[in-house]
Amino acid sequence: MAAPTSAGASPQVDLGGRSPWSVLPPLLLGFFMIMVDTTIVNIAVPTLVETFDVGLSAVGWVTSAYLLSYAVLLLVTGRLGDRFGPKNIFVAGLVVFTLASLWCGLSGSIGMLITARAVQGVGAALMTPQTMAIITRVFPPQKRGAAMGVWGSVAGIATITGPVLGGLFVETLGWEWIFFVNVPVGVVALFLSFRSLPALATNKKSFDVLGVVLSVVGLGALVFGVQEGETFDWGQVWGPVSIPLIIGFGAVVIAAFLLWQRRLGQDALLPLSLFRFRNFSLANVSGMAVSFAMIGIFFPLTLFLQTTLGLSPLHAALVSLPSSVVSGVVAPFAGRLSDRVPAKWVMVTGFASLAVATVWLDLVIAPGISPWTIVVPMLFFGLGTGCVFSPMASLATAGLDQSTAGAGAGAFNTTRQVGGVIGSAAIIAMLQTRLAVTLPAAAQEAAQTLPEQYRQSFVDGLASAGGSFSGGGGSVPVPDGVPPEVADAIASAGSAAFGTGFAQAAGDTMLLVAAVLVVGLVAGVAMRRESGHV
Repeated sequence: MAAPTSAGASPQVDLGGRSPWSVLPPLLLGFFMIMVDTTIVNIAVPTLVETFDVGLSAVGWVTSAYLLSYAVLLLVTGRLGDRFGPKNIFVAGLVVFTLASLWCGLSGSIGMLITARAVQGVGAALMTPQTMAIITRVFPPQKRGAAMGVWGSVAGIATITGPVLGGLFVETLGWEWIFFVNVPVGVVALFLSFRSLPALATNKKSFDVLGVVLSVVGLGALVFGVQEGETFDWGQVWGPVSIPLIIGFGAVVIAAFLLWQRRLGQDALLPLSLFRFRNFSLANVSGMAVSFAMIGIFFPLTLFLQTTLGLSPLHAALVSLPSSVVSGVVAPFAGRLSDRVPAKWVMVTGFASLAVATVWLDLVIAPGISPWTIVVPMLFFGLGTGCVFSPMASLATAGLDQSTAGAGAGAFNTTRQVGGVIGSAAIIAMLQTRLAVTLPAAAQEAAQTLPEQYRQSFVDGLASAGGSFSGGGGSVPVPDGVPPEVADAIASAGSAAFGTGFAQAAGDTMLLVAAVLVVGLVAGVAMRRESGHV
C-alpha cells in the first residue's frame, strides 16, 4: 500500500493571481456555522424540555442526532470531495445545512426537530472535510500553519460563542432563532463560494458502500446504548434486546468495519495506512478528547447556571463570553507559533489549560455561588481552546499530499466528531446516573428540616421531579391541606436539595471530562517534534 507522502512542495493550484487567503471567507463562514451548532443547543435545553414537554434524554438527541449523522458521514464525504471536487461538495453541503436550519426552526415537535438536526448534520459532514482539504491543497506548507491558525480560531470562537448566541436568541427572539440565524449566513457563504473557491483536481475512486453501512450501524448502536442506558435502567429495551447487547453489537460492528477497511487498503473509506504515522494517529486521539470536552463542559454547565443558579439563558451564556474573547485572541498567535516551534508543545499547553479549567470548575460548582466564580476558570478554558485547535489540525495534515488530503481530512474530522458523539452520550448518561444518586441523598438531608410525617413524601416527590430542568428545578408536589408554613418549608427544602444534588452531579461529570483531557494531553506529549511520519 502506498503511504501518504510529505507535503513538502507547494501545491500546484491556479488561483488566477489571487492570494490563497482569498479562499478562506466562505470556508470559514461554513465552518463557523457547523461548530456553533455543536454547542448552541445546550443553552436552550431547559427551554426545549418545557416547550415540548419531554425529558432530558429526548432533548439530548437534538444534539446527538446532529453529531451522529455528522460523524458517521465524514469518511464518505471526504472521499466525495476527492472524486467530485471539494468545491462542489462544499457547496452541496452548504445548501443542505442552510435548508435544514430553516426546517429546525419550523419544527413543531421534538421528533421533527431531531430529524431536522440529523439532516443538518449531513450538510455539516459534506462541508467539513472540504475546508481542511482545500486549505491543505491551496496553501504552501510554510504558510499552512498560519492558515490553520485562522481555521482554529474559528473553531475555538464558534464552540464557545454558540452558548452566547443561543442565550441571546432564546431570551429575545425565541429558541427557533438559534437555527434561523444560519439562513442569511448560509446565503452569504454560498455567494462567496461561487466567487472565490477554486475547482481543484479530482481523483476517481470507487465507493465503499459496505464500509458506510458498517460505520453508521456500529456507531449508531454504540451511541444509542450509552445515551439511552439510564432511560432503560441499563436493562431490557424491547423483548430480548438489552442495552448491554446493543452496546456489544455496536462494538462488534465497528471491529468488523476496521477489518474491512484493512482489507480494502487505499480504496477504503478510512485508509488505515494513514494511522501508521505517529503524529497523525495521536492528533486523532487528541481531536477526540477535545471534542468530548467541548460537549462535556457546556452541557452540564449551562444546565447548572440556569436550574441551580437561576440565571436566564442570556445571562448564563454571558458567563462564557470572556472565554470566547480569549480563545479568539489566542488562536491566531497559536497558529503562527506552531510554524516556528514544535506544534505539539503549543497543543499540549492548551490541553493542560483545559484540564486545569475543568478540575477548577468541579471544585467551585456549588449552590449559591456567584457567576463570576465560573468566569475565571472559563478564561483558562478559552486559553486552552485557542491553543489546541490550529496546532492539532497542522499536526494532523502535515503529511497529506493532494491525493490523500480528502481522505486524511475526512479521517481526522471523523475521529474528532466521534469524540463529540461519544461525549454527548456519555455526559448525558453520567449526569443522569449521578443525579439518581445525588438527588435522593440531598433530599434525605433536606427532609430533616421538615415535620416527620412529610419527610418520605418529600423525598419521593423530589426523586420523581429530578427530570424537571425548567425554571429553578426541585419543585415538589405539596399534598392538599398542608399548612401554609409547612408548604413554604417544603418548597424551600426542595429548592435547596435540588441545588445541592445537581451541583454535585455536575461536578462529578466535570471530572470525567478532565480525565479525557488528560488522555489528549498525553497523546500530545507522545508526538514527535518534527512533522515527519515515522
